[in-house]
Amino acid sequence: MVGAGRATTDLPLLLADLHRSLSVGAPADLALAPQPDDGWSAERVVDLLVGAGFIPSGPPVANGCHITVRATRIRSLPDIVAPDMRLLLVGLNPSPASADTGIGYARPGNRFWPAVLEADLASVDRDPRSALADHGLGMTDLVRRTTVRADEVDRDEYQNGTARVERLVRWLRPRAVCFVGLGGWRTVIDRTAVAGVQPKGFGGRPAYVMPSTSGLNAHSRLPDLVDHLRAAGRLADGSPT
Repeated sequence: MVGAGRATTDLPLLLADLHRSLSVGAPADLALAPQPDDGWSAERVVDLLVGAGFIPSGPPVANGCHITVRATRIRSLPDIVAPDMRLLLVGLNPSPASADTGIGYARPGNRFWPAVLEADLASVDRDPRSALADHGLGMTDLVRRTTVRADEVDRDEYQNGTARVERLVRWLRPRAVCFVGLGGWRTVIDRTAVAGVQPKGFGGRPAYVMPSTSGLNAHSRLPDLVDHLRAAGRLADGSPT
């Protein structure tokens, strides 16, 4: 039984703990039983499982006060999210290094963590839980399938993933959302977008789009990435960017 008597908003981190405890390909028969609320639905169950790095084997089944579902743990990352986030960072999809270490942006040469630390969005290197608990910095990806390169993800995956993340944003309502990498945003939302504040926001929240922190992106230097992250933080705080 996962989350018995807990708030539904506790489930992402509880499922992230389960993901970390299982090996790739392991099945899990889950009974989810948080406190009932208006947003508790089969769609949310599927979103939670996908966000936690699981693939449901079938539709969730209501069974009294809880919902049961069988799922498989995939080679991926789980969402590290909670209510009252200052800023939700949205990547494209996990790299093998990230999926295998359980830490986003773990691939050697990726400048994400140096930039986040220098921008004062986190204080502990490569520790997403600390970033969330101590700084209100959440992390997810548009697509949970792990690939070597982001260009291996197709448009349908980006569309489905964007819909899931938008529902996540509307549910948890972070102060702002920052997309790390222009590719997904341009593929699904606005093909002419440039880095910076996006006029229409995302999921009812202010949105910022910045270049990829990958070492393959030679056009953006570390100081440029730090500037973008600081601007996203100011957006979250309601300050001019």
